[in-house]
Amino acid sequence: MNFTAASKIDPDAVIRAADQAASDINLIRQQIGQVIYGQEQAVENTLVALLAGGHALLVGVPGLAKTRLVETLGTVLGLDEKRIQFTPDLMPSDIIGSEVMDQDSDGRRSFRYIKGPVFAQLLMADEINRASPRTQSALLQAMQEYHVSVAGQRHDLPSPFHVLATQNPLEQEGTYPLPEAQLDRFLMQIDLDYPDIDAERAVLLNTTGTMQARPAKVIEASRLQEIQQLIRQMPVPETVLEAILKLVRSARPDADNDHAKNHISWGPGPRAGQALMLCTRARALYEGRLAPSVDDVKALAEPVLQHRMALNFAARADGVGVRDVIAKLTQALN
Repeated sequence: MNFTAASKIDPDAVIRAADQAASDINLIRQQIGQVIYGQEQAVENTLVALLAGGHALLVGVPGLAKTRLVETLGTVLGLDEKRIQFTPDLMPSDIIGSEVMDQDSDGRRSFRYIKGPVFAQLLMADEINRASPRTQSALLQAMQEYHVSVAGQRHDLPSPFHVLATQNPLEQEGTYPLPEAQLDRFLMQIDLDYPDIDAERAVLLNTTGTMQARPAKVIEASRLQEIQQLIRQMPVPETVLEAILKLVRSARPDADNDHAKNHISWGPGPRAGQALMLCTRARALYEGRLAPSVDDVKALAEPVLQHRMALNFAARADGVGVRDVIAKLTQALN
């Protein structure tokens, strides 16, 4: 089996580190499972996004534990967490901070920068699509460059820095679609569905009494960074690399397949391939494996690609959705 250049790193060291990381991840999963009932797929994908070092967009109607999940992850991963409730009147300065004028005892005046809530290791952007595009764009530089600029001065964000944004479905009133450039900064779009009856029964029994389970911290932020670096060292088989290239390139309008020619308006760029490379490694480690497989590519195709492509009018007229197109393109990987 051929591997990419990541395999040049000492394999024995990677195996030892991966075993310890898998043990830590298992403890993290146990703690999350004590307070989040059901939503296993959403929990897995969100944690995979963080392990891969990226940001995630959580999409679902209110009441599906999106906020609860982010708060739990902040606690379990030992991250400094802050929350911003996005509203139509929220301003960019409410996110990144602003300068104020101070006057000392001698009457001298000077400007002082007051940091905004973006200065956190885990930032929860709650209902991000309720704010205006101007305010949404205030997060764009922070998410990509990991710093903000105020009055021409650069201010670095804490490390690690992750944004977990929640979003109401766009069909609801009072929401603004996120611009494509900002959507592309999210490693994954994670859809949350209604829980099954057993999970909903557990929610009713365990969250309405006087005693409620609380998660405990499992690792420190520095340990999370170590795991993120380990993931970048994991080997990727050539078969996985080729599957990623085939899938991403087949989702573009100039690709040689019927869906691309008839239904896709614009498709994912190279950043989608980068996201899949990182997320397949993270998912493999999440499941206790040392290298990703093509099955990981198939499992992550929808959350990685769905917000990085758009369909044309013909697709909408035919009743074809983004998920349908991705599912067909994923089947071609067999």
